[in-house]
Amino acid sequence: MRGTDLFIQRPVMTTLAMLGLLFFGLVSYANMPVSYLPAVEFPTIQVDATLSGASPSTMASSVASPLEREFATIAGLDSMSSVNSLGSTTVTLQFDLDRDIDSAAMDVQAAISRAEGELPDDMTDEPAFEKVNPADSPILYISLQSDTLPLYTVNDYAKTFLTQTVSMIPGVAQVEIYGEQQYAVRVRLDPRELASRGLGIDEVMQSVTDANVNLPLGNLEGREESLTLDADGQLYRADQYRGQIVAWKDGQPVRLDELGAVEDGVKYERFSSWRNGKRSLTIAIKRQPGTNTIEIVDDIREKLPWIRSQMPAGLDMTIVHDKSEFIRDSVQDVQFTLGLAVALVIMVVFVFLRNPASTFISSVAIPFSIVATFAVMHLLGFTLDTFSLMALTLSVGFVVDDAIVMIENVVRHLEMGKPPMQAARDGAGEIGFTIVSMTLSLAIVFVPIVFMAGIIGRVLHEFALTIATAVLVSGVVSLSLTPMLASRMLREKSRLAESDPLFDRLLRGYRASLRFCIRHRLGTLLASVVMLGVTAWAFVVIPKGFLPSDDQGVIMGFTQARQGISYESMERHQSRLFPIFANTPSVESDIQIIGVPLTNQGMAIALLKPQGERPDIDAIIQSMWGPTNAIPGLATFLVNPPMIPIGGKQAKGDYLFTLLSPDPDRLYPDAAKFEASLRRHPLLTGVNSDLQMTSPHVELDIDRNLAASLGVSARQIESALFTAYGERQISTIYATTDEYKVIMQLKPEFQRNHDALSMLYVRADSGDLIRLDALCTIRESLGPVTVNHTGQLQSVTYAFSGRPGTSLGQITKAVEELADKELPPTISTMFEGTAGAFAESMNSLYFLLFIAIVAIYILLGSLYESFIHPLTILSGLPSAALGGLITLFAFGYDLDLYGMVGLIMLIGIVKKNSIMVVDFAIEEEKKGLDAGEAAFNGAVIRFRPIMMTTLAAIMGALPIALGIGAGAEVRRPLGLAVVGGLALSQVVTLYLTPVFYTYMDDFQKRLTRSPKATKAESAS
Repeated sequence: MRGTDLFIQRPVMTTLAMLGLLFFGLVSYANMPVSYLPAVEFPTIQVDATLSGASPSTMASSVASPLEREFATIAGLDSMSSVNSLGSTTVTLQFDLDRDIDSAAMDVQAAISRAEGELPDDMTDEPAFEKVNPADSPILYISLQSDTLPLYTVNDYAKTFLTQTVSMIPGVAQVEIYGEQQYAVRVRLDPRELASRGLGIDEVMQSVTDANVNLPLGNLEGREESLTLDADGQLYRADQYRGQIVAWKDGQPVRLDELGAVEDGVKYERFSSWRNGKRSLTIAIKRQPGTNTIEIVDDIREKLPWIRSQMPAGLDMTIVHDKSEFIRDSVQDVQFTLGLAVALVIMVVFVFLRNPASTFISSVAIPFSIVATFAVMHLLGFTLDTFSLMALTLSVGFVVDDAIVMIENVVRHLEMGKPPMQAARDGAGEIGFTIVSMTLSLAIVFVPIVFMAGIIGRVLHEFALTIATAVLVSGVVSLSLTPMLASRMLREKSRLAESDPLFDRLLRGYRASLRFCIRHRLGTLLASVVMLGVTAWAFVVIPKGFLPSDDQGVIMGFTQARQGISYESMERHQSRLFPIFANTPSVESDIQIIGVPLTNQGMAIALLKPQGERPDIDAIIQSMWGPTNAIPGLATFLVNPPMIPIGGKQAKGDYLFTLLSPDPDRLYPDAAKFEASLRRHPLLTGVNSDLQMTSPHVELDIDRNLAASLGVSARQIESALFTAYGERQISTIYATTDEYKVIMQLKPEFQRNHDALSMLYVRADSGDLIRLDALCTIRESLGPVTVNHTGQLQSVTYAFSGRPGTSLGQITKAVEELADKELPPTISTMFEGTAGAFAESMNSLYFLLFIAIVAIYILLGSLYESFIHPLTILSGLPSAALGGLITLFAFGYDLDLYGMVGLIMLIGIVKKNSIMVVDFAIEEEKKGLDAGEAAFNGAVIRFRPIMMTTLAAIMGALPIALGIGAGAEVRRPLGLAVVGGLALSQVVTLYLTPVFYTYMDDFQKRLTRSPKATKAESAS
């Protein structure tokens, strides 16, 4: 191959071309965004609708079902689920990863419009949607607290100033307020006062509604000027409402404050947010995909002093969690790992070559290949994240391989007595095809990953393209810059370190042992067959995982109390968690949210100290589990948030398992029994479900005949009940910067039971007041807290975690076996979230492994114009896989996504050694040697570059295998799989490849030999 002659003869062109790559790579590196993970965008849309006071069953049947019927017709809808609780419906729509979110949003809006005719007329909030990304967690939490200002005033500053200012910073996608306490005027009526004055609650509601108006008034047109009409129809504060006249009785006005209390309050009273035991608001900031997390946070921090200066002195604003710190540490640690890998690889090269010039020429391929890859990454819109930097770290051991092989072959020609220029031309021409084969066969391993669908494909897309690009660039550098430098820097007497006593002993031992294996080649072949069987067995028995848990310094806690608990009691229960979090040494700060998403539920977020100042996050969770679950009447589920949240459902555990059935009467009893079985299972812990069907209810059976005879409609009755107990928003206050609600209900002491029904009246058609309890029969019952749908079927979802030492594969298998044993065939099941993606991905990963092998076979067969030689080259793969699996098992790791990627990488690395042997053996056979001698010579002559390239690859992966730095525990399985696989395959392939070559050569000769020659040979 003489394409390298051009680069050798034109050193200036070669140098400038390489420096150009270096320049564009450095510029690209400086301008690339930094994040923790590649951008993984789930096209997800969340639709929310409210009908204050409506039961969960009513929300499910009258709001969720009409919407779901329309949503089901949208193309590309991957999953649909809904949660229906008191007065609220939330439908989560997740689309295929390839679906454009903007076009999906248009389809959702059209579906909502079609469903509007079937929805209730008096919706509190019409269905509205927003685009969400479950995989996009906040990058910054800011807490707002005040000892002097009301919380609704703090909320106003947060909503109308802070969030608006921060959202204008480039790169900020969304700013949310956790624990929002928006101002509202609260009208709390006393039913006794209404009864004593002969007023119906509906009359009071209408009076207040009429008192607060904001209607268009028009303008006055004169001959010279136009005058705009304006009036003070709006009432803005509670004190303005108190004196409003509701009715006239006996010639005296009845004012609103005579009928109860009118207060400045908040829109939602039944949830609250706390930080470190004090009421607070938490601002959560999310970034836009593909932006620089560190840069965005720095810009926000720079803006915060000015924001503070514009707020009241009594308002405390504190950053409670900064995700960019973890990302900064993690990326810096990976960059350090990259630098360490470079140093180790260069050390290996020097130890073997013992020649400064040769070491420099080989090693210079590393920075050129790595830096030039940054230019391609920037062109493709990639980020500097742990995956892309990890790919570059691993590629350090590969990109030097081609240069080592090139320089080793050039020096071999120098040792023949050729001048440097001629040695460079002959050596490069001789080895050029081998380098092309090695480079292309390694790069093609990652092509199936690039085109892989689903979440795995999205996560590994950048990784695969980055490492493939680095390998391809290294091939270009090795065919251009390396021979050019060799022709100028090496001298005629340049030698490699073959005279090293240790290497000589090693080579002599290898010669003797290889002779023995070739003489006993059948035994060697049988040993390889046994190894293949052991590898298959190891694949079956090793524990399987998916995405490893990483330590980002946040623990998510989910609290749940008994069904039907009041908010006041729930607050008392969860407040007992405050001192537990405060007294945990590893917890730096905590955020508690009470009453979300349901009255009997809450959240407890522990923000941990830096990693160097505390134990591992899993150990912290174990230590906190006991104390947090020792509170009577309150269950707390602590979870380490997954690296990439998958699915639209909130998980109170690591895994989700869902039951679906069209028959709720059969589903709920069986689901309750199945939950009890899950709780008893020895592999599971923290089992909980969204099945809440025993909340105390008060059923009102309307006597419709009596009501009709008295001139009262069912609508009047339910409207009166809604006003009394449903926190009815009866009017809207349009202020300058925001709008607020006027909310009417009974005083709290009259909402504790149904006794107040005897004091409530509605006005009949005849003008008489009719007492509500006279029109209804009251009975107590049990009913649902939530009604949940998955697809369009009613469902029950369980969340759980595995006990320490269990793998995801073991858990999914155990749960499936239990479901098959205990559930009737009318109930279907499915894993969701991480477990669902795991079940879907494992088969695709194995198929991906197979596709990678097929792709390499096709490429090698095409390059060598042979059906047989690719099999020889691939013969060492089982040993590589076995070495990786044994190493993972020995260090207590599951075969997860990272480990599987390591095994795929081993396919590309291991066959490079075989290519060097086979390529040389083929040339030796052309000189007239038999297959055994040719294979022996190929293995012995290539022993030194094989050892160098393998040790270089091991050193490149070793820093990852050691697992040092932030987030390193996640990357460690990949490094271990590569190091272990290379260590075993290095030994095996040095013996197996030559032996296998002899068998394959015999087989090929039999295939190509003519039948006539075969008969003649048999006759002789």
